[in-house]
Amino acid sequence: MPPDGYAWWYVDGVSDDGSRAISVIAFIGSVFSPWYRWSGRRNPANHVCINVATYGRGGRFTMTDRGTAALRQSNDTFQVGPSQLRWRGGRLEIDVDEVSSLPLVSRIKGRITLTPSGLSDVELPLHPEGTHVWRPFAPTARIDVDLNRGWQWSGHGYFDANFGTRALEDDFSYWTWGRFPLQGGSACFYDAARRDGGTLAVGVEFDENGNVRPLDLPPLTRFSRSLWAVRRETRADPGHRPRQVKSMLDAPFYSRSVVRTQINGRQTTGVHEALDLNRFASPLLKPMLAVRVPRRAGWRFED
Repeated sequence: MPPDGYAWWYVDGVSDDGSRAISVIAFIGSVFSPWYRWSGRRNPANHVCINVATYGRGGRFTMTDRGTAALRQSNDTFQVGPSQLRWRGGRLEIDVDEVSSLPLVSRIKGRITLTPSGLSDVELPLHPEGTHVWRPFAPTARIDVDLNRGWQWSGHGYFDANFGTRALEDDFSYWTWGRFPLQGGSACFYDAARRDGGTLAVGVEFDENGNVRPLDLPPLTRFSRSLWAVRRETRADPGHRPRQVKSMLDAPFYSRSVVRTQINGRQTTGVHEALDLNRFASPLLKPMLAVRVPRRAGWRFED
């Protein structure tokens, strides 16, 4: 990976009853880590982490920035410190052993298993210079969560990745993304405002095997701002206003939530994010993030 680069692998899931949700992001060149920015983004492999967040009663957030010695990779496994992602038997197994950040400091331990109904070979450049790329590996999946502290549930899940060679805030001022289950598949939307004045407006529908099928792109529709007043919008049929049904992550520059919308006459509830990169670019924000993202540069494997 070149200097100033990044890669992340993202998994989310929402329980069948809608009461709980989870997200996991495995980073090389942790784009939301203040430590990576403060380092000058010179060595992505020296800023790695597996971010795990659980949402619902008793939810926790963990995102520890670790150094090069904590990273191990193979064709099937990505390991950072005591946690790892492993592809085995057509499933993604995520073994978690992390300590959550303030104010609820506690251990999160167990396994998350994501089983895709099919895999997609779609690759979408997010910027005309090819500096940011999106790969929705498994847009339709089932997820099984078996973590300590009473976190055992199943629901609908999702798995993708993003890769880039420049900082997000250098190329974008704002973006939204969403993934929504549909009968026999799912729909994903990516909308962004670029620093060069251009825009990205993409909607893709997948069948349950990961194949792309035609989708009439609904209008981009605003809905309520987050608690930190981050602007939010997603795709919805004309006359329909999306609404949040569950808050996930709420930060000064970022919102992740479970959102209900209507797509081509079909009601659906999925996961949505909005990212204000003008706010994220502010140097005043980085010390605040450091409280939630501790740095453990000296972590090493025992063997």
